[in-house]
Amino acid sequence: MEPKKAGVRKRSAKDAQRRAPATKPQRSATRPAPAAKTGRPRLLASDDLSRSLGYRIRRAQLWVFKDVSRRLAAFDISAAQFSVLSVIDANPGVNQLAIAQSLSIERAGLGRLVDHLERRGLVQRSASAINRRYYVLYLTEAGAALLGRLRPAIAESEKTLAAKIGPRAFKELQRALSVFLQDA
Repeated sequence: MEPKKAGVRKRSAKDAQRRAPATKPQRSATRPAPAAKTGRPRLLASDDLSRSLGYRIRRAQLWVFKDVSRRLAAFDISAAQFSVLSVIDANPGVNQLAIAQSLSIERAGLGRLVDHLERRGLVQRSASAINRRYYVLYLTEAGAALLGRLRPAIAESEKTLAAKIGPRAFKELQRALSVFLQDA
């Protein structure tokens, strides 16, 4: 029997197999052609989700948001920016905190959004005369003019939704969802 050397071990066939570089299995040269792609991806079935009202509301929200975003893109405005401009227009001199709370936007996010609108000359921000810790916001003439051009785009989006679900269902949906307007 040979004496064992310290720290040296005899390699076995299994060790050689473990250390051998892994090779990928060969693919067949004839692969089936991928199915022709259609314009829309197919939704995966989920019985639980398709029966859920919350899921249906979320799908509707995604559809509306996509349509509104597409229409506002022509003006280089996001849906959130439109919302802020609308709130300022209805509440001249409103402070940023009130807007953030009203629209459920984080204060830091709203600050960046207002910075952007201010750089574009759509919003004027100034320190509040009542409380110097707050900024109050006003639309500029350019902001008011742009908002006047955005409103018809939003109205068209609403018409498209009404056509998709029917005018009666559209009115019923507006009425049913109005209970959430006061929730913040």
